[in-house]
Amino acid sequence: MSVNNVEQHQFQSREEYKKAKTDALQQVDDAAAKERKTAEAEPKNHARIRVRLIPIWLRLVLLVVLLFVSLVAGAAVGYGILGGGNAADVFKQSTWTHIQDLIDKK
Repeated sequence: MSVNNVEQHQFQSREEYKKAKTDALQQVDDAAAKERKTAEAEPKNHARIRVRLIPIWLRLVLLVVLLFVSLVAGAAVGYGILGGGNAADVFKQSTWTHIQDLIDKK
């Protein structure tokens, strides 16, 4: 029974009304005390420790390696397929000096 549900006209005497109101207030207090007890009994939220499967330094190394692989693959596809040459020629020094000479002539 909540405090708001206790109305004086429901009771025969003023004493019954006061007793019902006191009982309702006691129930509210008991519920609040019970809620406080359960909140105190629960363990406090500690800062969550995050364990990474891949450490940050390894992520950075993987990023550099993947960038290098994508650069080599892009050069091989660009020179071999789009340029009409042999994809293995990308790894030769003479190919890059020829490309550099073409760029410098302009």
